[in-house]
Amino acid sequence: MRAKQIPSSLTRSKSQILLLFFSLSLILLSFLFFLFPPSDPAASSTTHPYPHPLIPPQTSFVASLEHFLTHKALNHRSSDDTVRSLLQDDVRMFDDRKFAKEMDWVHGDPYYPLNFPIRVYVYQMPNKFTYNLLWLFRNTYRETSNLTSNGSPVHRLIEQHSIDYWLWADLIAPESERLLKNVVRVHRQEEADLFFVPFFTTISFFLLEKQQCKALYREALKWVTDQPAWKRSEGRDHIFPIHHPWSFKSVRRYVKNSIWLLPDMDSTGNWYKPGQVSLEKDLILPYVPNVDLCDAKCVSESESKRTILLFFRGRLKRNAGGKIRSKLVTELAGAKDVVIEEGTSGDQGKAAAQKGMRRSIFCLSPAGDTPSSARLFDAIVSGCIPVIISDELELPFEGILDYRKIAIFVSSTDAVQPGWLLPFLKGISSTQIREMRRNLVEFSRHFMYSSPAQPLGPEDLVWRMMGGKLVNIKLHTRRSQRVVKESRSVCTCDCRSGNNTTSSTLSDMPT
Repeated sequence: MRAKQIPSSLTRSKSQILLLFFSLSLILLSFLFFLFPPSDPAASSTTHPYPHPLIPPQTSFVASLEHFLTHKALNHRSSDDTVRSLLQDDVRMFDDRKFAKEMDWVHGDPYYPLNFPIRVYVYQMPNKFTYNLLWLFRNTYRETSNLTSNGSPVHRLIEQHSIDYWLWADLIAPESERLLKNVVRVHRQEEADLFFVPFFTTISFFLLEKQQCKALYREALKWVTDQPAWKRSEGRDHIFPIHHPWSFKSVRRYVKNSIWLLPDMDSTGNWYKPGQVSLEKDLILPYVPNVDLCDAKCVSESESKRTILLFFRGRLKRNAGGKIRSKLVTELAGAKDVVIEEGTSGDQGKAAAQKGMRRSIFCLSPAGDTPSSARLFDAIVSGCIPVIISDELELPFEGILDYRKIAIFVSSTDAVQPGWLLPFLKGISSTQIREMRRNLVEFSRHFMYSSPAQPLGPEDLVWRMMGGKLVNIKLHTRRSQRVVKESRSVCTCDCRSGNNTTSSTLSDMPT
C-alpha cells in the first residue's frame, strides 16, 4: 500500500513555523542572559552562609570582654534599679497573653513545641548585676596575686566559669552579627519559650566582700522572683548560670525549680543539696579551656614530639572526690615516661601546662573538689587523649557527643591498683591512638566558647540540648498552675470559715 503524499506547501509552512519559534527562543534566551548574567565560579566558591566569614572568632575571655565593654556596652542604656510592686492581676494578664500566643503556635506550627529556633527573653537587669560586675573584673583581672584559700588564681577561675558572659553576649548581639540560627532573642515576654537571667554569680562571689555578695544575691533573687513570668511558672522556664559550685549558694534553694547551667551534677552531695540539681531540668556546660587550641595543623606537627606517655599538672591535693589525686601520685611517682607536676599560677603555669599536654599521648583527668575538672577540656583542645578517673562524672552534651571516641574511662578502683594503669595505657594500639587524636581535632570545636558564637560550638549545643527540655518544662509549668489555682480556690473556701492555710512559696525568702 502506498503511503499518503504530504503536500510540499504544508511541509514548507511547518518548517517556517519551527524556524520562527527557534528564532524567538534565541532572542528570549539572549535577553535573559543580559538581565541575569551567570555568577563567577570563583566568587561563588568563596561565599559563606554566615555574615563576616573573614572575621576570626575571638576565644579569649579577656580580649572579648575588652571589646564588648569598650565598643558595645557604651551604647547600653541603664535600667531602673528598683522593682515595682507586683499585683496578682499582672500575673494573670501575663498568663492570658502567654496562653493566647501558645495557642497561635499550636494552630499555626505543626512542629510546636518541638521547634527551632528557641525563643529566649533576656532580662534587662539593673547594671549592678551585669555591666558593673564585668567592669569590676576588667579593671582588676591583672591582680594575679589575688588567690583563693587553696591557692587557685581568682581571675583564672572566673575565666574558667565565664559561660554566663559568652551566652549573654551572643544573645544580646545584633542579629546581623549572630551566626547561631537555633535560638533567637525576643523582646516580648509572652513570645518567649525561656527566660535568661544575666546575673554574673561567679564574678560577684570572688570579687565582692562576703556580706556585700550575699546582699547582692538577695537583691537579684527579689528582682527576678518579682517578675510576672517567674510567678507564672515558679521559675521553671528561667535559666540561671550557676557554673561555679560555690556561686549563688546562699539563695539557691529559692530557685531550685529553675534551669541551672552547671559544671557537673556532683552526685556526691558535697556541693548541691538533695533535690536542687538533676539531669531532667539542668544542663552541664564545659569549662572554658585555660590553654590555647591546638588545631589540626598543630596536632599533626606535634605527633612526633609526643614522647610522654601520661601527663598531669595541677593541684595534687584536693578535697572530697579529689582525694584520689594523692593516691595516683603515690602510684605513678617515678615511673618512666610519666610526668606528674604540682601546678603553679600565672602565665608561666599556663605555658608549662600547655607545653606538657602538647608533648603527651595521654593526659590524666582525675576528679577535683567536684567530679569535674577544667583539665579535661584543656586536654581535649590540646590533642592529648584524656584518661578520665572520676566515677561520678556527668559530661557536657553527653546526649549528643560520644566521649568514648576521644577519651579513656578508668574506674577509680582500677586506677589505684598497684601496677595496673600504665600497662593498660601501653596496651592501647597506635591505630586507636591516632584515630582518637583525629577525633579530638573534630571535637575541639564543641568546647571553644567564642564571639561570635560558632555553629557546633558550646553555645550552639546548649540550645540544642535545651530544645529537648522544652516539652517537659511546659508540662510542669501547666501542672503547677493547675495545682496553684486549685489551692487558691480551696483557700477562698477556708478563708470564709476563718481558716486560711495557704502560704507563698517564697515567704521564707531571706531579707
